[in-house]
Amino acid sequence: MNKKVGLFFGSFNPIHVGHLIIGNHMAEFSDLEEVWFIVTPHNPHKKKKTLLDDVHRLAMVRIAIEDFPNLKASNIEFDLPQPNFTVNTLVILEEKYPTIDFCLIMGEDNLKSFHKWKNFELILDRHSIYIYPRITNKNDETTFSNDSKITEVAAPVLEISSSFIRKGIKANKNMRPLLPYKVWEYLDEMNFYK
Repeated sequence: MNKKVGLFFGSFNPIHVGHLIIGNHMAEFSDLEEVWFIVTPHNPHKKKKTLLDDVHRLAMVRIAIEDFPNLKASNIEFDLPQPNFTVNTLVILEEKYPTIDFCLIMGEDNLKSFHKWKNFELILDRHSIYIYPRITNKNDETTFSNDSKITEVAAPVLEISSSFIRKGIKANKNMRPLLPYKVWEYLDEMNFYK
């Protein structure tokens, strides 16, 4: 039987304890054997002054997960033409790792707009999706509410955002409790987001 790997996509700008809690929860409390953090590169069509270079965001993910053997960091999207779509990444991963069943990990808020993704039908046909809870209006049923390929995992509900952390650092607030300690050291040493 193929190994099941969950793909957790994000800019991780920076990675924070919320990302780690979700990733680790998925690896420990679902049938996923590993969770790969897919660091999404800078989109050349969107100039974002606050987005750190790909290499720094990847380095922080690697630092953050070094004590978690079931969590991995991936730069698979770094060499793909931009802007890239998830469906393209999945095709590349399937070709590169034919003995792995890749599943998507996303917040339930993202599931609501999943029907707008490029080739979402193909993604859902070939891959399972693991959903973690977010604070949303529970009455909002999605098109996919009863789809057998979608698994809801009762992970902790976390409202921590990278943008909140960046703003806090810029305002000279102590944001250390929201970041893995070595990630905080890296950010501080590099003087990022100040």
